[in-house]
Amino acid sequence: MSSEVYIAGVAMTRFGPLPDATVKSLTAEAVRFVLEDADCGAEAVETAFFSNTVQGIVEGQGSTPGQFALHDAGLSGLPIVNVENACASGATALWLAAHHVSSRAADVVLAIGAEKMAFPDPERRARIMAAFAGGLDVEKSDETLAHLLSLGASIEGEAGDGRRTKMMDLYAGLCRAHMKRFGSTREQLALIASKNHGHAALNDKCHYRDPMTPEQVLAGRPLAYPLTVPMCSPVSDGAAAAIVCSGEGLARMSAAVRDRAVRVSACELRSAVARPWDDFDRHVIRRAAVAAYDRAGITPQDVDVAEVHDAAAFGELFASELLGFAPYGQGGVLAESGATRLGGSIPINTSGGLESRGHPIGATGLAQIYELVTQLRGEAGPRQVDGATVAVQENGGAFLGVEEAAAVVTILSTHP
Repeated sequence: MSSEVYIAGVAMTRFGPLPDATVKSLTAEAVRFVLEDADCGAEAVETAFFSNTVQGIVEGQGSTPGQFALHDAGLSGLPIVNVENACASGATALWLAAHHVSSRAADVVLAIGAEKMAFPDPERRARIMAAFAGGLDVEKSDETLAHLLSLGASIEGEAGDGRRTKMMDLYAGLCRAHMKRFGSTREQLALIASKNHGHAALNDKCHYRDPMTPEQVLAGRPLAYPLTVPMCSPVSDGAAAAIVCSGEGLARMSAAVRDRAVRVSACELRSAVARPWDDFDRHVIRRAAVAAYDRAGITPQDVDVAEVHDAAAFGELFASELLGFAPYGQGGVLAESGATRLGGSIPINTSGGLESRGHPIGATGLAQIYELVTQLRGEAGPRQVDGATVAVQENGGAFLGVEEAAAVVTILSTHP
């Protein structure tokens, strides 16, 4: 950041299938909570960035969904920008808010994401599946999938019954390639998923809250091999938000809010490049991470807690390598060591992760920020990481070539 940027308030609704919820009601709830957390009124907000990805496809509410949702939540008249960057939309809204504040275009900015995805009727569920398919280049989706599946073609197993999104086939293809290259195992994936389900039992905002053993994870309904249902994120409803401030904006807040503020030390957005699959140093997450560490002036060894994009358990395994917590090929070994669970040297997805917290796409990145701010404030209760002062978020979206089309890596730190 070219000037200091802070998070003065965070909020998150409960995630899960919420039958009576709408995008508007979820937005209103998150706005109310985040303003309460920042101890300010709606009039303090100068600009808003609104993240949503599927409402236009599922409900036909395109064009300016943020203006409609925020108007009913009591925010109107101010500049509102709609953000859509697939599963990275929430973190992209934060990236925009942070840079908006850093440039001094405004001093108090709202980043908010809301998504309604859990519908009982088959027609809307089919539209949700179409939305996931739109996370690939529609002109090259079959080609992309065939290439990824070829990378680990010698690794075979139970294929599942077909009830899955195309994104799970992509994750499975990448996972089999990793297994072929490095010897990573299905049992390591089960350990990661079990760990996250255990963390979720400590978080009352999660979609799933029942702990699971690795054996139960492995016994779950098979998807594309090696994935089972408990290794993958559910379709969820929910919203999350953050109030982002300049130093001047923070100075307007109460002393209590200033004392709980968290600094945005770096927030880096990158997009995919053409590369061989195993050129890992040029992976979009790796490039965003290196840029974030450089901007924040830290190394991976300085990080106390992380939230990463585990739409499937393999996402966490691979992200732990790309973020520098383990050498390439050793993400599964890191998980086996116990380092990534609460009490370990680098706890990952203390919230429960996407696998258990849930994945309302437009809200996911900001829900990760909610967890990390809560950790840095020392307010995470039974899932608190002792002495946490530096946190990393990784949020990826869609797929292009052999990697996520977009990725955001954010570094947060305590503010003296």
